[in-house]
Amino acid sequence: MSTTPLLRRKPVDTLIAEAGGTGAGQLRRSIGLWQLSAIGIGATVGTGIFFVLTTSVPEAGPAVVLSFVIAAVTAGLTALCYAELASAIPVSGSSYSYAYATMGELVAFGVGVCLLMEYGVSASAIAVTWGQYLNQFSDLAFDVHLPAALTAPPGEGGVFNLPAVVLVVLVTVLLIRGVGESAKVNAVMVAIKLAILVLFVAVGLTGFTAGNFTPFAPNGWDGVQTAASTIFFSFIGLDAVSTAGEEVRDPRRTLPLAILISLVVVTVFYLAVAVTAIGAQPWEQFDGQQAGLAQILQNVTGQTWPALVFAGGAIVSIFSITLVVIYGQTRILYAMGRDGLLPPPFTRVSARTGTPVWNTLVVGAAVAVLAAVFPLKLLADMTSMGTLVAFSAVSVGIIVLRRTRPDLPRGFKVPFYPVTPLLSAACCVYLITKLHTDTFVAFAIVLACAAVLYFGYSAKHSRLARTP
Repeated sequence: MSTTPLLRRKPVDTLIAEAGGTGAGQLRRSIGLWQLSAIGIGATVGTGIFFVLTTSVPEAGPAVVLSFVIAAVTAGLTALCYAELASAIPVSGSSYSYAYATMGELVAFGVGVCLLMEYGVSASAIAVTWGQYLNQFSDLAFDVHLPAALTAPPGEGGVFNLPAVVLVVLVTVLLIRGVGESAKVNAVMVAIKLAILVLFVAVGLTGFTAGNFTPFAPNGWDGVQTAASTIFFSFIGLDAVSTAGEEVRDPRRTLPLAILISLVVVTVFYLAVAVTAIGAQPWEQFDGQQAGLAQILQNVTGQTWPALVFAGGAIVSIFSITLVVIYGQTRILYAMGRDGLLPPPFTRVSARTGTPVWNTLVVGAAVAVLAAVFPLKLLADMTSMGTLVAFSAVSVGIIVLRRTRPDLPRGFKVPFYPVTPLLSAACCVYLITKLHTDTFVAFAIVLACAAVLYFGYSAKHSRLARTP
């Protein structure tokens, strides 16, 4: 362990030992392979598909398909890195814990902040779109159109997104009841989500027009790259899998398998839906479209029932996505609190349900506020920024851990080492450079606030600082 305070590392053996407890204050191992895979798929598929096309297609045009490929390749490289680290360090906290073990406390704290952006902000972005599909469903089913001021994203005709707040409250209550129960509910919701996306592809292809792919890249390569940067936040489900490290049975085997299963399923569905959507609707019509995929089905068929079914399924699916990302956020706060970098209440676990109730309430309140009043585009880009920085740290962490702990048991090793982690980090940094300027401004503000918290509280209360 480094003697320099900012570079002090948490020993891997200590991380694993802390995760292995079974007494009061410990998370419970109640999640199996398919439930964990469902968590990864649930956090990923819907995030990118239900609304990202309305922001990325105007940037890239039909070439958004290439944007998805770029994002998927980057996510795939990082998934391999996550699989190795998750099998070597099967603990709660995801890339925060990995950074603490490999690059030191200050870097770990910064990664933790990026994960707060990744999960908390993405939950807000996802919750915002729930109101759009709820409005579409009520309009088609009951001929009741909810006022845009209370359902549309702020900055797009909305003032206060009430359905988003309601959604976050419901998810918070379910998570407080217990993770095992939440994982079972999520698995059912993921099945519904995949079914309605299959419906979209099957119906949407009946209106497929090859001419919609011309011109293919109206905004050039720059548009493709910018869209890829925005789309990348859709792959946060891979990270969500690793946040469950302390609640998974047989984690050295289960974690890497679940990560790879999630990646394959997600990539196939993303590309299928993107190609179908572009083929069914001219790219110019995506800009600002509310509940876009449901609207495409209505336009293709000239009937309301496909759009009604899809909107209903989207309501359920977005619920599951929000459930998973808020779950991941609470576990990261738990890990940071246990290390002394956050105040003691963040380490409290309910003796009855085995869940961190305080964390869940804090995250739920913060997510609800962001979803209610912030523009969707900013939320999406901030999520991408946090995700890409965290993923970069994981890629570098692979190299560091191979050098510092070559003896550590690993259930999975990345192929073509060290090319794979280096290429993964390079791709992440490249996509970061393509984000919008206002995203960097917002990120700088977040980092400044984080620095105040770290040097004002965390550095003094760190458990490693108190360790002889």
